[in-house]
Amino acid sequence: MAEKRNMSTNKVTIFYLNNCPYCHSAKKAVEELKSNDAAYQAVDIEWIEESRNPEIADRFDYYYVPSVFNGEEKLYECSPADVYSTIRNNIKKALDSVIKLAEG
Repeated sequence: MAEKRNMSTNKVTIFYLNNCPYCHSAKKAVEELKSNDAAYQAVDIEWIEESRNPEIADRFDYYYVPSVFNGEEKLYECSPADVYSTIRNNIKKALDSVIKLAEG
């Protein structure tokens, strides 16, 4: 179950696993977005490797990785059916929502 936290402006937490191909796609998507648009560079992204940090991961409600959170709100949870374009679009949507929140 997700730990109760307030929405955090301009910050997301992304849970991942080192050997996960979907997670590599998410990292690639973030790199692309940040290299193409300065607005994404302003988003603070905390990457948490779930197998190294189970005490943190266990406080959040997700099954698949990568999973993106802003505070306690899940913005995106990958599914095994997601291809790169789907992952990129959902990562973009998640980051866009945080940018919009920060803008007020």
